[in-house]
Amino acid sequence: MGQSSSAFGAPTEFNRPSNRFNFRTSAIVSAFEPNEAVEAAAEAELLENVVVGRDCTADLPDECLASIFHFLGSGDRKHCSLVCHRWFRVDGQNRHRLSVNARSDILSFLPSLFTRFDTVTKLALRCDRKSISINDDALMLISIRCRSLTRLKLRGCRELTDQGVAEFAKNCKGLKKLSAGSCMFGARAMNAILDHCTALEELSVKRLRGLNDSADPIGPGAAASSLKSICLKELINGQCFGPLIVGSKKLRALKLIRCLGEWDKVLNMLGNFNTGLIEIHLERVQVSDVGLCAISNCSKMEILHILKIPECSNFGLTSVAERCKLLRKLHIDGWRTNRIGDEGLMAIAKQCPNLQELCLIGMNPTSLALAPIASNCVKLERLAVCGSATIGDAEIACIATKCLALKKLCIKACPISDVGVETLAWGCPNLVKVKVKKCRRVSSEIVDSLRERRRSLVVILDACDIEPLDGSGSEIGVHESGMEFPPIGNQVANASSSGNSRFAMLRTKFGFFADWNFVACTFRRWSNNDDSFSGDL
Repeated sequence: MGQSSSAFGAPTEFNRPSNRFNFRTSAIVSAFEPNEAVEAAAEAELLENVVVGRDCTADLPDECLASIFHFLGSGDRKHCSLVCHRWFRVDGQNRHRLSVNARSDILSFLPSLFTRFDTVTKLALRCDRKSISINDDALMLISIRCRSLTRLKLRGCRELTDQGVAEFAKNCKGLKKLSAGSCMFGARAMNAILDHCTALEELSVKRLRGLNDSADPIGPGAAASSLKSICLKELINGQCFGPLIVGSKKLRALKLIRCLGEWDKVLNMLGNFNTGLIEIHLERVQVSDVGLCAISNCSKMEILHILKIPECSNFGLTSVAERCKLLRKLHIDGWRTNRIGDEGLMAIAKQCPNLQELCLIGMNPTSLALAPIASNCVKLERLAVCGSATIGDAEIACIATKCLALKKLCIKACPISDVGVETLAWGCPNLVKVKVKKCRRVSSEIVDSLRERRRSLVVILDACDIEPLDGSGSEIGVHESGMEFPPIGNQVANASSSGNSRFAMLRTKFGFFADWNFVACTFRRWSNNDDSFSGDL
């Protein structure tokens, strides 16, 4: 609703006469009627009904004024709250979402802040890396003042401990959504949240430093009966959430992103005891075909993301296709390992007729797979192929001929030419948007010709030089900040002695990657764009 952190304290000048509602009626009338007599008559009539300096919003109920405030951005709303005492009061009483710079020196301002904003239900506490964050005392005060909180976001609050979070959970039992990132508390705090916040529906945990190898199991707790979504990102010991994942019987969405350790065991228990999931997102985690076969027991699954997981192959994808026939969205980043190809995609084409969205990154499918997908998946509306050496003009012609329901098409870093793009001029009758990126053999002339032939079609061409493809950094897929472990194959880069020692330390910490024939770990920070597939096409 465009609301964020607000200025502390009360306005300083409320009684100064305001000209905000003064009107120059002559300017209004002259815009419609240049006749001076008519203008004078209209001005005289308006002056009889308008009192100079009168607040024209005085007759509006507080509820209407609050509704107007909800349409304003953060800056405009803060400025409006300084207009008069009434606007200041109405803004405070109807602001339900608040974002606070959670530095330690805010403690003395918290009582006055939450006296003004006494109806806050959604709170974000953020602290930058260079500052000292709020501590347990501040969080306790917030929990007492905001007992009706339903959503809490913690970012960089490194001074919070297990004890402080546990006390917070006792006071805010109505919490429905919790997102914690870059904090220092651990398993004890998470278990307290799960035990006391019985209405919790969404849990997102990212870079929780208090979870070490000796962390206690987390969950299931009382919240397991209501939890619907779990997202774990960049955790060293994320497997301690296993009891929570398996015990949450209403769980519908599970996302595991760049979490260290082996996950097949957790997914195997999930497939045996909790088969109601609809969405599963796996990115850069150690999962093999054993894990894919386990989640294939979730027969109601509609959305599946398999991104940069080199241990997954056609066998695991075929198992998913045979049992998850309701699949609607499928994203695969093969990371150029060629372990998932035509065989797995043909199984998808045969078993998943409801497929509507397909994104293939770093794979090499051919017409052997694309043809059955186009023929059998008659509901396919969104298709993206990125970094494929086998997608050429013949494959694009196949798509143009057989994908009758296709609405959005994205082609990136594929060896297509003007000939392939030209086939879209008479194919795909429902196509509304085409994006071609980093395809050097496609010229602007053919794009202009395509626009001329299909005027309602949006065509976007980006013919810049091809860069090394990264699935997570592509236009389609998941954009998150964090760790990247690119495969180097059998090539070993020369390094100094100090570099070798650092590699030895990293290989010790992330030793499970040794079985994958990885010889280096590179850390890269990606921008968090959160562009969805449909938003990009």
